[in-house]
Amino acid sequence: MAADNPPINLGRTLGLALVLASDAPLLLLDENLAIVAASDSFCAAFGIDPDTVTGQTIYDLDHHHWDLPRLHSLIEATLSGAAEVEAYEMEIKTSAGAVRCVVIKAQRLDYGDGLNTRMVVTVIDVTEERQNEKRHKELVHANAALLHEMQHRVANSLQIIASILMQSARKVQSDEARGHLSDAHQRVMSIATLQRHLAGSDGETVELEPYLAQLCASIGASMIFDHEQLTLTTRVDPVSISGDISVSMGLVVTELVINALKHAFPDGRPGHVVVGYAATDDDWTLSVSDDGIGMEEDPERSQAGLGTRIVQALAKQLGAEIAVEDTAPGTRVSLTRTVQIARQVAANDEAQIAAV
Repeated sequence: MAADNPPINLGRTLGLALVLASDAPLLLLDENLAIVAASDSFCAAFGIDPDTVTGQTIYDLDHHHWDLPRLHSLIEATLSGAAEVEAYEMEIKTSAGAVRCVVIKAQRLDYGDGLNTRMVVTVIDVTEERQNEKRHKELVHANAALLHEMQHRVANSLQIIASILMQSARKVQSDEARGHLSDAHQRVMSIATLQRHLAGSDGETVELEPYLAQLCASIGASMIFDHEQLTLTTRVDPVSISGDISVSMGLVVTELVINALKHAFPDGRPGHVVVGYAATDDDWTLSVSDDGIGMEEDPERSQAGLGTRIVQALAKQLGAEIAVEDTAPGTRVSLTRTVQIARQVAANDEAQIAAV
């Protein structure tokens, strides 16, 4: 008879021994869903007396608190062999009033005789993990709210600073001082524009095309008085870049555009300024071109000012090299970064530090 088949009996005995010796929280059920054996770890984890656990069904555990529709679905599907999901996560309210979150996995054991089906049920308590996840989500939500409030305050502060700089520029008598204050105003506005983009993104990446378009619109609104005579446009590849790189690029564009609008079109000369960005894999070129009067011929007047020094410092930070071209008419200033250029910039920087 099949029931007396030694290999089958040996298999059942081994299954029973494995459950009893297991460090995992396991139950061994018979064809009637009665508990044949329970591991010590299961009894300890759920506060169940190991002397009384056998014989009762899995639904009778803890005064029938395990009699749950979701558990019925898993067990019945496993018995029929039609289970599409091997494990379910569910909450069990214990007789002590606590709520335990558990992952239950059921596996049918087939001994080949077609009789006396057995089932191994693994019960993993994930209550602490789910509580930690909940606390983490609450912390993330609180941090997001705090970040939003901080961004709001930063935006207000930048607007106040920009307004003060503009008011100061209007009041001073010196043309040179007025120019410096106006430049500082534009630098603050460029940072404010970036801040708005970061606030509307995930905080780590920025869509470069709309960012530079909005930045140029902000600069043009305050520096271009006749938009039919003088235009400022962008030609930017649709890419996303990291927030820290976008800060540097935004400041570079601000400095170069301000310089072009101030110096390339004297005496109301009409013209165009174009901000460009082209990328291939990790290589890119950022440029500002104009069709104005061209490069300064007087060496004394063409000496590097604060804006030029800012661009040079930012180019080094970006691992890019600067090129200035006389495009006749106009000028094109570009920052180009390739792997080779970035390595050379880093090597030059290390050499300068070592020489100090």
